[in-house]
Amino acid sequence: MSRVETRLMDNWSFTLKEPEDANFEPIHLPHDWAITAPVNRDMKQGEAQGFRERWGIGWYRRALSLPEKKEGRVYHLQFDGVYENSTIWVNGIQVGGQKYGYSRFTLDITDVIHVGDNLIQVKVDNTSFPADRWYSGAGIYRTVKLLELKENHLKPENIQIVSAVEGNAGIVTIHTGVSSSVKANVTRGDLRLAGESDAKGTIRMEIPNVELWSPDQPNLYDVELSLYDEGELCDEYALRIGVRTIEMLPRKGMFLNGKTIKIKGFCVHQDAGSLGIAVTPEIWKERFLKFKAMGCNAIRVSHHIPAAELLDLCDELGLLVYEEPFDKWTGGSYRRYFETEWQRDLECMVLRDRNHPCVFMWGVGNEVEHQGQTSMLNILQMLKNHLMTLDDTRPVSYAMNPHFKYESNVDLSMVEDIQQFVDTDSDTEIYDQDERIERIRRIAEIVDVISCNYQEQWYPGIHKIIPDKLILGTETYQYFRGHPEQMQNFSEEVPWMDVEKQDYVIGGMLWTGIDYLGESMGYPAKGWAGSLFWTNNERKPLSYLYESYWSANPMVYFAVQDYSLQDEGVKEHWDAPRYASHWNFPQFNKTVIPYMIASNCEEVTLELNGKPFFLKRPASYPNRMITGYLPYLPGTIIVRGFNNKQEVCQYTLKTAGPAVRLGFDQEEIRLGAEEGYHQLLTVRAKDAEGVHAFRESAKVTFQISGPAEIVRVDNGDLCSSEPYDRNWMHMYRGNVSTIIRLTGKPGRIVLTAYAEGLHPSDIFIHAI
Repeated sequence: MSRVETRLMDNWSFTLKEPEDANFEPIHLPHDWAITAPVNRDMKQGEAQGFRERWGIGWYRRALSLPEKKEGRVYHLQFDGVYENSTIWVNGIQVGGQKYGYSRFTLDITDVIHVGDNLIQVKVDNTSFPADRWYSGAGIYRTVKLLELKENHLKPENIQIVSAVEGNAGIVTIHTGVSSSVKANVTRGDLRLAGESDAKGTIRMEIPNVELWSPDQPNLYDVELSLYDEGELCDEYALRIGVRTIEMLPRKGMFLNGKTIKIKGFCVHQDAGSLGIAVTPEIWKERFLKFKAMGCNAIRVSHHIPAAELLDLCDELGLLVYEEPFDKWTGGSYRRYFETEWQRDLECMVLRDRNHPCVFMWGVGNEVEHQGQTSMLNILQMLKNHLMTLDDTRPVSYAMNPHFKYESNVDLSMVEDIQQFVDTDSDTEIYDQDERIERIRRIAEIVDVISCNYQEQWYPGIHKIIPDKLILGTETYQYFRGHPEQMQNFSEEVPWMDVEKQDYVIGGMLWTGIDYLGESMGYPAKGWAGSLFWTNNERKPLSYLYESYWSANPMVYFAVQDYSLQDEGVKEHWDAPRYASHWNFPQFNKTVIPYMIASNCEEVTLELNGKPFFLKRPASYPNRMITGYLPYLPGTIIVRGFNNKQEVCQYTLKTAGPAVRLGFDQEEIRLGAEEGYHQLLTVRAKDAEGVHAFRESAKVTFQISGPAEIVRVDNGDLCSSEPYDRNWMHMYRGNVSTIIRLTGKPGRIVLTAYAEGLHPSDIFIHAI
């Protein structure tokens, strides 16, 4: 066998104490020690880190048995990400490490590994201040592999695959990065193609009747590369590719495979609520499927290199990706690395990920210091120039902050809160629109696409001065829009409307798709709640408004404003009216209640307890969101959507009685019995007729039997201080979730949810 890759995700142990035998406890990877740390409202950088005591030095170790050390072989340890400042020893010998917590690194351990038992030790130092502006987590939180290779082997980072389209054929050019003979096999279904490298190490193949990759049809081809040396097979490397074309045409927009496309996107951070940053691919997949179901076609991984498996999922599911390696440059947490590490970390991103069809644009920074000033422009040009030597097939951009300032000689190493400095500190803000756009023009001379954070109100002015560059909203508010004279104005003009109206605007990416830990606006909130999903994957009402914009599937949805609900700590301009999915107001008697209806249908009807209320067409309302008032009368609300006078969809909302039982969303599911597989399962409070009891907040306890274990609980409430690593939690808005982990054995699993005074509920899981 030419290449052997072994995942090293089990049999690890960990301690935050001295690395002595008695202190180590068994853990599984991925692992984030901060997510189970105590909540401390007074901790250093608490708002940014979700008030979790992350600071400290962690130690990991694992035994590794090597039955045979083969002649002519090399052995590498590969870490896809360790947060942060890691040092690795094998058999007591230091073999390397990595500073930046989001970069993959590979260590050659051939000379220190031996036949029999070996010991891997990892030190993770999370004492450097500041950490990220968002929850960083701490530990070995991504995949670890042992690679066994022949001395002459293919290096994935040196392989570049470039695709093009000629008529009905796909042209695939493979740069192998070696001068030895390499053979390629490309397969999909019944298709079988073969090719061989030329003297330059290049393989050119033509795929007849090519099936192109797109968000709607994410067609992928399997590529297997075989390296030969004097006729002997040395190495085999497999990957999946997609054939697609992307064009950015000034004034016209973005074209994918020759057709115009708008980026309907979400920004996402790396955590997943109760799991912290130790997120398995199946959890990301569930999230992405929910995004796709509402019409989302893109994500921005903010502001870091993502896990490798995340991009595999985006290829598979059809999600375009805007990828960037770091946040700030000479300020913020990355300031301690920028001077010596920027080139390595930029190369890590591009060389690892340039063969993914999902990646449509590179970013090289976000809301950096000294924006539009000479020092900043010089760095921007340096980063872009180097990136283009690695991949010149995609546009390169930088996400601009809406704040522009006059020149400053501030020593950024003395600035403790870089975002506060970038956003608001000092009286050097540029308010004159012409001056502001002049700064943007300077940036636009370097980047290929103008990436704007929260600048919709200035799009027309930017386009007038810079008509030859397209605009992407790399961060947008979900509901409110600013004014040309003021960044934040709370006008009810949904920023997505600017994307629809202007051909030169290629899309918008909401901040954010799903709530995340850290970047809190103040205790008791442990994170950012101004998103379209809660951390346990439950949809918020405004997500349906975006579904009405983004999805072609007929839909209609109803929600009411309820300001009796708790404040989730959302930052003001990222907030939205407090809509909720219930019809339970026992404190009211015929009091009129404001509502909203989201629909992509031509016409909508509304009735309460059989009585109709007449509505204008959605197109007649600002933002195509129907608004109005209903008197509170307990009962049933029904909204219907019509196209061509035919009913095509319906949504019903009923007043719930007292909660009497619990109910899972499904009664039975089947899962592959893969060791370490995670599954999120949600239970809801129900009344006697099965109506969701939105206001129920009972304490729910989970129990499990069979080849699985409960690892986390989450109700989406970022203001709660209840621990995630228990088997109980109170309901929030009538639901609570648990995440189970399969142990790798087939069998029947029974998960039961209990709550005092409510009938329990079971879900049956068949691990096969």
